[in-house]
Amino acid sequence: MKELSRKRIDWFLETARRERRFPLKASTATKALLTHLNLIENNQPTNAAVLLFSANPQKYYRTAETKCIHCYGTEYRRPFASQQVYGGDIFEQADQAREFVLSKINRSVGTRAESNIAPATFELPPDAVGEAIVNAIAHRDYHSNASVEVRLFADRLEVWNPGHLPGTLVLEDLRHDHASVPNNPMIAEPLYLARYIERAGSGTQTMIELCREAELPEPTFEQRSGFFVVTIWRDWLTDEVLAEMGVNEQERRLVLLLKGKGKIANKEYQEEFGVSKPTASRHLDELATKGVLTKVGTTGKGTYYVLSRKRLIKGSKGS
Repeated sequence: MKELSRKRIDWFLETARRERRFPLKASTATKALLTHLNLIENNQPTNAAVLLFSANPQKYYRTAETKCIHCYGTEYRRPFASQQVYGGDIFEQADQAREFVLSKINRSVGTRAESNIAPATFELPPDAVGEAIVNAIAHRDYHSNASVEVRLFADRLEVWNPGHLPGTLVLEDLRHDHASVPNNPMIAEPLYLARYIERAGSGTQTMIELCREAELPEPTFEQRSGFFVVTIWRDWLTDEVLAEMGVNEQERRLVLLLKGKGKIANKEYQEEFGVSKPTASRHLDELATKGVLTKVGTTGKGTYYVLSRKRLIKGSKGS
C-alpha cells in the first residue's frame, strides 16, 4: 500500500470528480478509494491498483510499459529515427506515448484571429492517436511478456497491443455498433472515470470518424502474431511527393477530390474532367501505375479507384 503514489491518487480524485462527477471527496483516503473501486483484496492493492496508481508498476510487471519507435521510411528496421520506452503508471504511459507521436508528425499553426493562442492542426487527429494508444494499454494482455508498441512510419502509425479481441467480437464488428467488452474491467473503470476511455464500445468507431473528418483513409484493425494492431494512415500524398512523382495539375485536382470523396469510377472521372472514356481510362491507369491510385475490381460498373494507402516502393513486389 505504501508504494502507491498519493500524488497520482489526488490527481485521479480531482479528475474523476471534474470529468464524471465522481462522488468521493478529493480528500478521500487511499484505502477508501481502492475499496470503492474494488481494487483492494485482503487489505492489499490488487494488480490493477498497482498498474494504475503505483509510481513504479514495472517493479512487479516488467513489461507493463509502452515502447515508442519512430522509423525511417515505411519499414520496421534499424536504425530508428528515435526510440523511447515509457514506464510509470498507465495514465502516464498513455500521455507520454501520445505526445511522442504528436511531436514527430507534421503540424501547421494557424493565426490568432479568434483567440490569443494560435491553433495547431496535426496531420493525424490527436484524439484518434490517443484513442488507439489508450485502448491498447487498457485492453492488453498483462500476462504477456510483450509490451505495447507504438510504431510511427512515413506513411502510417501502428499501435500493437499484446492480446486478442474478446471471443464475442470479430474484426468487422469494430466498424459498427458493438458492445463494450473490456479485457481488464478493473483497469477500464478508472480510465473511464478519468475520461481516458468511454464505456460504450465506441472507441474504434470514433477513430474511423475522426480520420474521415481529417480526409484520411479509414484505420485498419488486424490480428498479427498474437497482437491486436491498429493502423492509422498518414496523408503521404503531400505536395512535395506529388511533385517528385511528376503529377500534373489535373491529377492534383483528382487527388484533392478523392481525399474528400473516397473513390471515383471511370464515368465520374469523365463527367468531372470533361474527357472521353478512353482518355479517362488512360489517366486513371497511369496514376495507378505511379502508385497514386489503387484500382478496385477489374472491369465493369463495379470498378473504381481509391487513393493508395502506401507509397509504391521501387523494386518491391508488383512494382
